[in-house]
Amino acid sequence: MKVITSREFNQDVSAAKRLARGEPVFVTDRGRPTHVLMSIDQFRALSGQRESIVDLLALPAGSLDAELAPPGRW
Repeated sequence: MKVITSREFNQDVSAAKRLARGEPVFVTDRGRPTHVLMSIDQFRALSGQRESIVDLLALPAGSLDAELAPPGRW
């Protein structure tokens, strides 16, 4: 478990994001944990969330390997 101060977080957000790739990072304010930064994959695993259509639409063109069937009759 990594812990950084809110001051460290504000001064170097990129470093905090790099740390959070491997494990959650606790951000403290006046010595008390106030926030947790984690990767989206860690969050999804923890919350049981799956990718949404918004996530899929945000992917770069050609990165999704899927065949779409034409809509059926209603």
